[in-house]
Amino acid sequence: MSTSHDFDHEHDHDHDRHNAPPDPRLEHHLSPEQVHLLTERVEKIEALLVGKGFVDLATLEKFAATYENDIGPLNGARVVAKAWTDSAYKQRLLANATAAIAELGISGMQGEHMVVVENTPAIHNVVVCTLCSCYPWPVLGLPPTWSKMPAYRSRVAIDPRGVLREFGVEVPDASEVRVWDSSAEIRYMVLPERPPGTEHFGEEELATLVPRDAMIGVAKVQTPATER
Repeated sequence: MSTSHDFDHEHDHDHDRHNAPPDPRLEHHLSPEQVHLLTERVEKIEALLVGKGFVDLATLEKFAATYENDIGPLNGARVVAKAWTDSAYKQRLLANATAAIAELGISGMQGEHMVVVENTPAIHNVVVCTLCSCYPWPVLGLPPTWSKMPAYRSRVAIDPRGVLREFGVEVPDASEVRVWDSSAEIRYMVLPERPPGTEHFGEEELATLVPRDAMIGVAKVQTPATER
């Protein structure tokens, strides 16, 4: 087993207001005081920007909702489903993700330079931004709060198997874990393994199975419970 890292890029900083409580799987690595201070800081910055007229609150709410629910993870799920059902598209996606994603009409700020890495039985990929919150907004929407917490950003680079285990993902010892660091220059997305029992699913049906976390690498796509 080996763990590879791609940690040599200069980072920029994405800013959003998605400040829900930290994921409970990582919360115990931050004290309640730290959580409170982080949340309070975000709220103060937001209040200052709104108060000075730099940001309209209604517009901000609409922007956040759009990226979280419409522009975001549903787009990534479409990309995954297309790759699962079209081998030629999958090859283009792995060779030039930015161009292949644009084929589906998906592009935009924070998604200009994309790389897609494929999970296989032999390799499990997981994505992080170790210095800030570089994240592929056009395909995954707003970054989840836990992905920006020091508990995730530092620990997944050092102990990826342990962090994945906290998310409920057990990677076999014989499989390699690769950790990819998103940056200002390159943003990564995981192409998860297609679950068994979905051989007769169409693209739209497959897309409904793909959770955001699977495209970050901290979850796997599950076989539907309903028998076909």
